[in-house]
Amino acid sequence: MFSILFTKKPNTYSKVIGLNERNINLIYPNNPKKHYALADDKVLTKEVLHQNNIACAKTYAVIEYNSDIKKAWDLCKQHPAMAIKPANGCGGGGIKILKKNAHGNWESSGKTISEREIFQHMASIIMGFFSLGSHDRVLVEECIEPHPFFHEIYPVGVPDFRVITLHHRPLMGMLRMPTNKSDGKANLHQNGVGIGVDMKEGRLLEVYDGRRYMNHHPDSDFLVYGAPIPYWKEILEISVATAKAFPLNYLGIDIVIDANKGPQIMEINVRPGLGIQLVNKMGLKEVIAQAI
Repeated sequence: MFSILFTKKPNTYSKVIGLNERNINLIYPNNPKKHYALADDKVLTKEVLHQNNIACAKTYAVIEYNSDIKKAWDLCKQHPAMAIKPANGCGGGGIKILKKNAHGNWESSGKTISEREIFQHMASIIMGFFSLGSHDRVLVEECIEPHPFFHEIYPVGVPDFRVITLHHRPLMGMLRMPTNKSDGKANLHQNGVGIGVDMKEGRLLEVYDGRRYMNHHPDSDFLVYGAPIPYWKEILEISVATAKAFPLNYLGIDIVIDANKGPQIMEINVRPGLGIQLVNKMGLKEVIAQAI
């Protein structure tokens, strides 16, 4: 059974779930607090995904102490690209994508970065700079190569799909994409854009930049509205498999499509934001009511 109450009001706003209602009717009854760490800590998330053979980026290293940085880096630097993340970061903070250029030097966000700067960034993660001051771990993992479909829309950064699930059922989705203003980040609050998703047809809807709706990405002329989403069936399947793998019944599941490996789980969220309703011009309350 779905653990949520519904108010019967005739206006559109009654169909939208606000922050308090989300917490009281969705998060608290469905997500036991003792299991929050499985979603909040990316290292623990990856362990569950690996145990259940759910596709996700390979883990290259987990670094817990400053004294381990150099040794771990010597093992990781053989790879031509990697993602460095705080295990307990949120909203994309602290994530660095590193790639070797033609001269063998490391670059991040199009700028050369030295090993010393990389080590300093890792140390900042460990000291809790991106996790509210608490000791953290560095997660170094395989770098996703976005599917060519995304390059047609906007060629920079790593876009991802956010799928909201309740009791293992996908309810609502959106595609989050970087922009010229977001420094490669797809997060909406970092100037990325959200694109609505037709869950039944597997097609993209309008682009929402926080102020207005468009049929194309703000930095591209590619017509987004109506574009079919590659691997849509597989995206829904991996969403369900991921939801079933965790003892958390209300989730925001973030999925990337790798150019070679297809859909991969990036992370899960135990407190998914509510902006997805604005992106889709539809309230979660309405969607949940239809799913019962």
